[in-house]
Amino acid sequence: MQEIIEELERRREAAKLGGGQERIDAQHARGKLTARERVDVLLDQDSFEEWDIFVEHRSTDFGMADKVVPGDGVVTGYGTINGRTVFVFSQDFTVFGGSLSEAHAGKICKIMDHAMKVGAPVIGLNDSGGARIQEGVDSLAGYAEVFQRNVLASGVIPQISMIMGPCAGGAVYSPAMTDFIFMVKDTSYMYVTGPEVVKTVTHETVTHEELGGANTHSTRSGVADGAFENDVEALLSLRRFVDFLPLNNRSECPRRNADDPVDRIEISLDTLVPSNPNQPYDMKELIHKVVDAGDFFELH
Repeated sequence: MQEIIEELERRREAAKLGGGQERIDAQHARGKLTARERVDVLLDQDSFEEWDIFVEHRSTDFGMADKVVPGDGVVTGYGTINGRTVFVFSQDFTVFGGSLSEAHAGKICKIMDHAMKVGAPVIGLNDSGGARIQEGVDSLAGYAEVFQRNVLASGVIPQISMIMGPCAGGAVYSPAMTDFIFMVKDTSYMYVTGPEVVKTVTHETVTHEELGGANTHSTRSGVADGAFENDVEALLSLRRFVDFLPLNNRSECPRRNADDPVDRIEISLDTLVPSNPNQPYDMKELIHKVVDAGDFFELH
C-alpha cells in the first residue's frame, strides 16, 4: 500500500511540473503564467477541485510511448469565483505545446458535460498549438466532441474563452463558438494557420500580431470582446466579469446591494450632452455617471 501511495505522489508531482522546469522558466520569460498559476489567480483561494490529474495519452506512434506526462497537457476541474461555482480547463503549453489529444479532449468534454448538468459556466484558458499531429484522426475526433458540446451548451450555460497564448487551427474553432472571447496583448494569437503558411501559400508577409493578435481581433475583426495587458490583469478582470452573468439559462442575474441612491442627481449630465446634435461627446463618461456606483464592464 505504501508503494502505491508513493507512486501516486510521484505522479502528482510530475503532473504539477508539467513539461519540466526549463519549459516553465521559458513560459515565465515570455511574461506568461503556467496553466496552474492561471487557475490559482482566477478562482477563489483553495476552492479548486481538480479532476483527472493522472490521465495520460494512449498513443504509441512516433515515439509517444516514451513521452507521457500525467494530466496530458490540460488542468481541469471546478471551483468558485466570488462564491459562485464555475468549471474550468486550463491548457498547459509546456506539455506538447498544449496540443489536444484524445485524452486531453476527453478531460475537457467531461467538465463541459458536468457543467451543463449542474448549470454552471465553463471557462477555458486556452494556450494550445492545435491538434496533436502524432495522434492524427484521434485528435481531430477529440475536437469534434468538444465542438459538439459547445453547440449543446450554447444558450444553456455561459461559455467564456480566455486566449492566453498562440492558438491555431482547432484551438480557435472552439473558442469562436463560445459566448465571450478575451485575449492578452502581445502574447495571445488566434488564427486558422500561422504567418509561415500564409507566406507559403499567398506569398504575403504578415506578423503574428497582424494576422491574429489581440489588437487585431479587438479593434478590427471583432472576434475578441476585450484585450488585456497581461495574464494577471486578464484573469482578475474575468473574475469581475463573471459577477455580471447568470449561472445558466434558468437562473436570474446576480443581485447585490447598491449604496447608489435611485434618485441620485448627476448635475454634470446637463452639460455633458451638448445641445447641438452634431457635436460629439464622451459616451463612456455618460455611462459611468449613470450606472450604479460607476460599475461598468465594457465589451468591444
